[in-house]
Amino acid sequence: MKYEISGTVMQTVAIDLAPGEIVYSQTNCMCWMNDQIGMNTNTGGGLFSGIKRSLGGGSLFVTDFTAHGNGHVAFAPRFPGKIMPVKLAAGQSLICRKETFLCAEKSVTFSISWQKKIGAGLFGGQGFILQQVSGPGTVFLDLSGEIVERDLAAGEKLLVHAGHVGVMDPSIHFDIQMVPGFKNILFGGEGLFLATVTGPGHVVLQSMPVMNLAEEIALYLPAPSTSSTTAGGIGGAVGAAAVGGILGSLLGSKD
Repeated sequence: MKYEISGTVMQTVAIDLAPGEIVYSQTNCMCWMNDQIGMNTNTGGGLFSGIKRSLGGGSLFVTDFTAHGNGHVAFAPRFPGKIMPVKLAAGQSLICRKETFLCAEKSVTFSISWQKKIGAGLFGGQGFILQQVSGPGTVFLDLSGEIVERDLAAGEKLLVHAGHVGVMDPSIHFDIQMVPGFKNILFGGEGLFLATVTGPGHVVLQSMPVMNLAEEIALYLPAPSTSSTTAGGIGGAVGAAAVGGILGSLLGSKD
């Protein structure tokens, strides 16, 4: 397998496969491919495996792309950011935020990882269920915005705004810490909690969490007009009356 990553903020990864080689991706990630590639959409290990992936922000199904000759297939993420290729050794794993997995060699296992602490799950900006990828093989991860990589020594702690933690080693301890100072909480705009990542291990930070992008876009969306709201209210009332009348006739209710 050979690959090439192209672009700056809306990247694609183009992969060349020898006959018999297979890569797989979440659904709706493939951009283009040649006629030597065969597709097979499946649950990736059974329905239960698909459900677990969907809980971690992945898709219920995955698609295998198998080269029947000299194959070529390309993938792209849905949001601006960086594609990060990682070659995993046998038994090596990475813990990733939701929606990070893009595609990988067939030998890579894509599963879920649970947050061990209730506070970290509720307020750490990651949720209770994260994605986990395990080797051997090459995996391509989708991170939002630019990326910064840090190696933390044992006991070294980094305070991170929720959502900026992208990928970390399983040895990294992830938790939350209250923002110090009443004025910082009230006027600082950083929220009530910060995520804490403590070494030893490697952590990859992302500069533009998707939630931050969505919040900024929402500021420029037009507010619903009064007329449409009123029409919706009238339509809803008429619809409710119609449904009530049908149910009344079926159930034999009396005035």
